[in-house]
Amino acid sequence: QLQLVESGGGLVQPGGSLRLSCAGSGFTLEHYAIGWFRQAPGKEPEGVSCMTSSGETKIYADSVKGRFTISRDNAKNTVYLQMNSLELEDTAVYYCLAAEPPILLSSLCVSTRPYDYWGQGTQVTVSS
Repeated sequence: QLQLVESGGGLVQPGGSLRLSCAGSGFTLEHYAIGWFRQAPGKEPEGVSCMTSSGETKIYADSVKGRFTISRDNAKNTVYLQMNSLELEDTAVYYCLAAEPPILLSSLCVSTRPYDYWGQGTQVTVSS
């Protein structure tokens, strides 16, 4: 069974950091484009950071540029989202998604529709 298993969410104060992990089970993540999306209550999913299967192209939402970093460790079959300088507006459920290439760069971090697999989501709450 193909699964994405996320971990690393939690409660953090503004200015704090968290690292989200997304481990692949049953398939090799390095062959897939990866997207981190988040969804706050009452809002549509938002692309936060996405990466092509080669890792050559990384995309960040304007709201997280300079604060978040996407990376992958192929030896561990895991993708990460390092989140620094967290803000109240970063509060949401974060999802890891995987898409089998080819995928248009223009849609990589715009919509969840191109993606084939979803993680279960992990809650990130930024609160003082």
